[in-house]
Amino acid sequence: MAGVEDLAPLGLARGTVRLVPYDPAWRDLFLAEAARLRAALGGRVLAIEHVGSTSIPGMDAKPVLDMMAAVSSLAEAGRLVPLIEALGYEPRPDPEIPERRFFVRGRTTRRTHHFSLAEPTSRYWRDTLLFRDWLRAHPEAAEEYRALKHALAAQHATDREKYTTGKGVFVHAVLARARAEQAARPSSSSASEGDRA
Repeated sequence: MAGVEDLAPLGLARGTVRLVPYDPAWRDLFLAEAARLRAALGGRVLAIEHVGSTSIPGMDAKPVLDMMAAVSSLAEAGRLVPLIEALGYEPRPDPEIPERRFFVRGRTTRRTHHFSLAEPTSRYWRDTLLFRDWLRAHPEAAEEYRALKHALAAQHATDREKYTTGKGVFVHAVLARARAEQAARPSSSSASEGDRA
């Protein structure tokens, strides 16, 4: 298990908002943690993706690594809970997103990882990857998102829920544009090396 010093670029108190400049080390930290998860969970997870703002090169982000693993079913996800807990993750039920099982790693004063399990056919899985990939492919949208995040962080530094809610209109608009573009072209996977483990 990585020591605290190995996770130095990561860590944020629960419920707070603090953005830091993009750190290229986030990709390596994802790969290391995904390998640790894969070693424990094996073939019971179909893929592990680096998602969220830390997965978008150049994007300012909260210093918390977001990861998402594909599972064959949410019932299978339930069976994986003890294995994930043994790796230092805490289950955090989220009734607002019933399509995923959600976990956090790190003490309350220093959360370092968010980890979701979802079925790859779920709307949650598809939208999470679609949003990430759209921002990577459209620098002007990524810059707009970065500016919005900074404005919201300044307003809601101690209220993560309001910060997240404030991004909603932008996220929905991006997803609508991305879905329209996706429908107009052949299907393809745009995950690059380092996104998936």
